[in-house]
This record gives sequence, C-alpha cells and structure tokens, in this order.
Amino acid sequence: MKRVLKGALLASVAMMPVSASAESFDATIVAGHPAVFRWIKMLDEAFIPAVTSTLEGTDHKMTFTAQYGGAIAGVGEELEAVEAGIAELGVCQSLFDPAKLAVQNVTYYTPFVSDNVRQVGDLMHRLQIEDAGMQQSYKDNGVVYIGAPVLIDDYLLMTNFPIETLADLEGRKIGSPGASLNWLSGTGAVGVAGNLTSYYNELKTGVFDGVIVFASAALPGKLYEVAPYVTRVGLGAQYAGSICANADWYNGLPSEVQTALTDAAVETQEWYVSALEEAVETSFAVMSEKGATISLASDEMRAAWALGMDNAAKEWAEGLDGQGLDGTGALSTYMEQMRANGATPLRDWDAE
Repeated sequence: MKRVLKGALLASVAMMPVSASAESFDATIVAGHPAVFRWIKMLDEAFIPAVTSTLEGTDHKMTFTAQYGGAIAGVGEELEAVEAGIAELGVCQSLFDPAKLAVQNVTYYTPFVSDNVRQVGDLMHRLQIEDAGMQQSYKDNGVVYIGAPVLIDDYLLMTNFPIETLADLEGRKIGSPGASLNWLSGTGAVGVAGNLTSYYNELKTGVFDGVIVFASAALPGKLYEVAPYVTRVGLGAQYAGSICANADWYNGLPSEVQTALTDAAVETQEWYVSALEEAVETSFAVMSEKGATISLASDEMRAAWALGMDNAAKEWAEGLDGQGLDGTGALSTYMEQMRANGATPLRDWDAE
C-alpha cells in the first residue's frame, strides 16, 4: 500500500507544473571594447542592475557573466559571437561590422544633420523596432535587437593649427575613422584612416595635422595636448550599435523575461545619454582649462563644407540597393524622420 501511495504521490508531483521559481537563466554578455568605455560601462552600471531589479519579485532571475575587452570577441566580432551562441548578449557594433549591419550605418553617411544625441538616439531606437530593413539585418544574422543605442556625441575637428575658413584645411592630413573619411571630400584635406587608439601618437609625431573626433573621447585621450585647436563644426551625433541577443535564446525566454531585457535597455539608454551629455559638457570645460582654444565654425564654413562634399550617402544607399538591401529606403526614412523631428540638415542627402 505504501508503495502504491508513494507511486501515486510521485505521479501527482510529476503532473504538477514546475515552479517558475526554478527558472534561472544564465547570460554571457560580450563586448570587444574594455569597460573603460561608456558603452561598456552601461552594461554593468545600468543594464544588468535594471534587469536584476525588474525580475525581483517575479519567478525568474538572470545571472550575467561579463566578457569584455576582447576576452572572447574583438571589436566588430560581437555579433558573430552572439549569433553563434558563444554569448547570449552583446554590444553589436554596426560601425565596426558594416557588412552585417549595413543599413544601421546610415548616420555615418549623413553628416551635418543633427548634433543632438537624444534626437539621433530616439529615432534610431525606434527604427530598429519599426523599420523592416533594419529588422532584417538582425534576422539575417540570428540576433534580436534589445536596445540601448550606442551614441557618439557631435564630431568636431582637433588640429595643431588654427582654423577660420575651409581653405585652412587645404593639404592638411586629417585622421578619421571608417565611413567618416567621406566627410573630408571637397575640403582640400588629405583624409587618412585612423582611430582613437593611435590619434595621440600620430598627432605628436606629425603623421596627422588634425583629427575628426568627439569631445567625450578627446578629453580622456588628452588630444588637446597635441591638437590644441578645437573647432566645433557640427558634423553630427552618430549611432554606432546596440545591445543584441541570440535569437534562439531570446525566443526561448518567458515573455516576462524578454520584457525585462527590453525595459532595462530603455533605462540604459537614458543612463547612457545623460552620462554622455554630462561628459561632453565637462570635456569642453576641462580642455579649455588645459589650454585648448575652442571655437565655433562659422555658418559660411559649415555650409561650404556640406555643399562641397561628395554625396557619399547616395552612393552608399545605391550600393546597398545593388546588394538587395533597401539602402535608399533607409536613407529616405532616416532623413525624413529627422526633419520631421525638428532637425535642420545642412544638406538633404536623400533629395539629390
């Protein structure tokens, strides 16, 4: 009898729903950059705490393992690591992975549109969710957009010579990253590929006469020591990537946990933008105190620069069209929405 009762009891227990309290999820989160960068700091200081807080009081919890600084994926390799399931989450950087997140790079082909990081971030976040072309980029690579856009503050010029007019750039060697080399077309400057890790030494040794950079990176990089002339030309705030998740892993999560991730990303976006705005203000103040000469480019100089450039945006869009991607649609949507949101581009890249 006892054996029968025991068997019946075990059977009844087996038929009971498994307690959700047992649902604990592990997530490795990957980033190529080290934690000194704001877009990595946001993971530990905002995103992970927000997910943990949101899940408190529910039947779920998530344990995170951080793998930053190229521990398992270098800069631009994060998406591949997440797609392969080596990591469940990562900072997928469109700027450094343009082949797989091509349409997400639309801001880098449309300078002089807006220097407002909130404006750019809010629109790019919404487009990742609503725009079919941008969503397709994630679907094609086995990942899901979570949020928390990585935004870069307004790009400017830092040089070892003063600038008053566009003619002052004639023949000067200017370092610039990736697609932003296109911004130098028509200026008379000689664009040379470069990045933050090498700018200081290249300026110091005379390889560059100046660089295209942003204030929040210029201060910690001490670029004001070797390029003390800071010219705010309003090249624009930029979108460089976002948190993404492995699609199979994400789709297997309870909806409550999925929502915790996306809600945490919204909180993280606000944390990031607020921290960035504060950093920009501090950067200009400190660089000025350290002896940098900070000036605002004239409207005439900015207009001449924008109008003299090649329309790299159109070439980029048509190139993507030829690959079966809707580059023209991405360009038109971005520009139309930015104008609708109050931006006043110096040049309508989509209308030419």
